[in-house]
Amino acid sequence: MSFGIIHRFAGGTQEQYANTVKVVHPDGGAKLPEGQSLHVAGATDDGFLVVAIHDSQATWERFRDTTLVPGMAKVDNGLPGPPEEITFEVYKVQTA
Repeated sequence: MSFGIIHRFAGGTQEQYANTVKVVHPDGGAKLPEGQSLHVAGATDDGFLVVAIHDSQATWERFRDTTLVPGMAKVDNGLPGPPEEITFEVYKVQTA
């Protein structure tokens, strides 16, 4: 079953997001991490929001533990952390 993650970065900016993705996503941010099928991000009134769908909780945890957390520690002017996090098992994905 697919697994979803919502990260809210209070005070985060699009520039910080771009700096972070360049480090934590393959090919300098051009591709999705292994196991991730959807990535949506955007500014909010008070920061930045990232939504990701992984093919399983296990692929999310592997990405988080081996790439995301260590990578965020190395980013110059990256997103402030840790983010507020909501996780969920995906019930449905629908597109136009």
